[in-house]
Amino acid sequence: MLFDTRGRHRRRVVRVIYIGLALIFLLGFVGLGVGGGLGSSGIFSAFTKEGGGGESGFSKQIKKYQKLTKERPSDASAWEGLTKNLLHEVASSETYETSAGEVTSKGKELFRRASQAWSSYLALNPAKPNPELAQLMISVYAKGGLNEPAKGVEVMQLIVAARPTVASFYADLAEFAYEAHNTRVGDLASKKAVSLAPPAERTRVKNELA
Repeated sequence: MLFDTRGRHRRRVVRVIYIGLALIFLLGFVGLGVGGGLGSSGIFSAFTKEGGGGESGFSKQIKKYQKLTKERPSDASAWEGLTKNLLHEVASSETYETSAGEVTSKGKELFRRASQAWSSYLALNPAKPNPELAQLMISVYAKGGLNEPAKGVEVMQLIVAARPTVASFYADLAEFAYEAHNTRVGDLASKKAVSLAPPAERTRVKNELA
């Protein structure tokens, strides 16, 4: 019999077989994602993700939504998804944004694409433009991004319409407006920011926006 272990040679063979089976089971379980803290993807999937071309999940989503916007150009949700994933892609890698938060030239190219997608989204006149997505667009039009304060004003006006009681949003609106030489909007936003600030902070906010 195979598992008769009375002989030294047979004991060695059995030991080798058991070790081999154990390794096979271990690789099978881990590879399929059973245990090991790899979730449902497993080690084989991890190798595929890390070594299979290096394409991020956001890159795949960008391609998905680019296709959707071509197939359904009147679908606001497709433009919304494209904008969101372009911005997430910028934040996902130092290729686009350094650890210090500075946007690289490649990152600014994605910002330009996000700005175009955002404009296409707004052109469809969604009933309630996504305020969270609008907040992500602030960095696109800020000085460290594309430095387009007039478009920053438009974004901030959407945000304050959705969040009318947040003083810091009015302060951001005022800053964009002054940079865009829109003093009327800047002055109105400054007054609102001061009025919404806690009493102890009002003088500081007023001086900063002066």
